[in-house]
Amino acid sequence: MSTPTPEVQEEWHRFRSARDAELVQEHGWLTLTSLQWLTEEHAALDHLPGLWSADGAEAALSAAAGDGITLAETGTPVDGTVTASLADEESLLWVYFGGSDGRRIGVELARRGGRCAVRTRDAASAVFTDFDGVPAFGYRSDLVVPGRYAAYPEPVEVPIRTAHPAVDGVHVTVGELMLQLPGAEQEYRLQVSAEGPGRLALTFHDATNNESTAGWRKVVFDAPEPGTSAVTVDFNRAVNYPSAFTAFGTCPMPVGSNIIGVPVEAGEKDPGTR
Repeated sequence: MSTPTPEVQEEWHRFRSARDAELVQEHGWLTLTSLQWLTEEHAALDHLPGLWSADGAEAALSAAAGDGITLAETGTPVDGTVTASLADEESLLWVYFGGSDGRRIGVELARRGGRCAVRTRDAASAVFTDFDGVPAFGYRSDLVVPGRYAAYPEPVEVPIRTAHPAVDGVHVTVGELMLQLPGAEQEYRLQVSAEGPGRLALTFHDATNNESTAGWRKVVFDAPEPGTSAVTVDFNRAVNYPSAFTAFGTCPMPVGSNIIGVPVEAGEKDPGTR
């Protein structure tokens, strides 16, 4: 295993610092403390003021000014009934309440599998307040792996499971990644999705899962130049999904065939916070 240059090490440390900074954003993933599904009946929910319901894509909240709920977008107190509509897989930080400034808890409205739910994001969550960085393996130069990418003529929707047993998901596969890892006797052929312009994402299982790492991880890499197939996948940049930090995530699991049979001892480890 070759020793990375100081420049490579410095770039990797910048990546890790940026990743940790992303996770400590106000009302970010580390602050999730509950998930509750809405029904057509206008009803109270655990630990939340007001009455909540959903009819298809539209959710409704009724509260009095004394409940201390404000709309996240405008800061306007909720005094009466407010509604919001979402497409499937969309989320909205809808309202705030609690704390000395009335913003300690953010309530996220989400629509998953055709159903609406609310998730609380509490700035006093111990997972958030005690966070001091995601544990990660040391940098491995040999796990910066060359590969080949073959795009599909059209994206293909593949049914998948998610971190929440009540939520089904879909992986939009745009092509396949072929690569061989150190210690593996075979070349792996893995399905990947798009991750914005010029970027691809691999969600994968490997032999470290549920031991030193969470149940699955994701690594993002650059798509090949037009007319070529060569890509480089840096597994040192493999990261956890939010569901590794909280029991209230609905994160997508890998496509069933995206299993790497050798340990990928690079990137993020299991944070142990669920």
